[in-house]
Amino acid sequence: MIVIIGFIVVLGSIYTGLSIGGGNVLVLWHISEFITVLGICLGVMIIASPLSVLKAIMVKVLQAFRGGPVPKRAFDDIMKMLYQFFMLARKDGLLALEEHLANPEESSICSKYPSFYKNPRAVQFLFDNLRPIVDGRIKPEQVQGMVHAEIETIREEQKKPVHILQMVGDSFPGIGICAAVLGIILTMGSVAEGAETVGHKVAAALTGTFLGVLGAYGFINPLTTLIETNNETELRYYRLIGNGLVGFANGLAPLMSVEMARRALLSSERPEADDLEVRLKEMMSAR
Repeated sequence: MIVIIGFIVVLGSIYTGLSIGGGNVLVLWHISEFITVLGICLGVMIIASPLSVLKAIMVKVLQAFRGGPVPKRAFDDIMKMLYQFFMLARKDGLLALEEHLANPEESSICSKYPSFYKNPRAVQFLFDNLRPIVDGRIKPEQVQGMVHAEIETIREEQKKPVHILQMVGDSFPGIGICAAVLGIILTMGSVAEGAETVGHKVAAALTGTFLGVLGAYGFINPLTTLIETNNETELRYYRLIGNGLVGFANGLAPLMSVEMARRALLSSERPEADDLEVRLKEMMSAR
């Protein structure tokens, strides 16, 4: 929603500025320039991106409009869920986790936290790293390296859509100039038609330059920055899970394992340690 508000502010500023200056926003409406600029940008993106990256770009843009890949409650939910898993393992042994790992959709613990089980990547990340611990196929000191390697893979995957969008944003002004040059070429063929016709065509050509600069600095570059911020938030979510698993694998008490997980968050996202402890204990006592 906040992205839409920002776009409205940008467009509203253009409309207001034109109106104050005595102009009409319709002077910017030259469909040929829009098709040229947007079409070239789309083509550049297709040329530069494998199909998997194009899909990732669409996902990242949609997530930006929806408020980000990690809902506000997701950090709290995952800490509660990890605590329940760790307490279950401490009380009944590691094998008690197997039924939850085998069928996460039917897990009595996972089903309480839709922010987790509706995120396939998060489910895969947690269970792929928890399963070797439960099966005893990995030493406790090796867990951190395994988790770190997967987080680095996620980081690399996140970089690709951002890189392509940055490239498109940087190309937008140049593409606008290309559209303007095409407009001037058309104008040169209409010199004999009089000053009014030439003026109209020159205005249309200059609109291409305007669209290129506006597209870059008013829309694409800010959106790319937001996606980068969302990516960092998503990485902290996975670091939270990873820190909790590392603490659990190394024999820390469930509460301390969750405390390790909590340290992955920014101060604006992180609940107070005492408050979190109280809520976790109340949750378990209410069961």
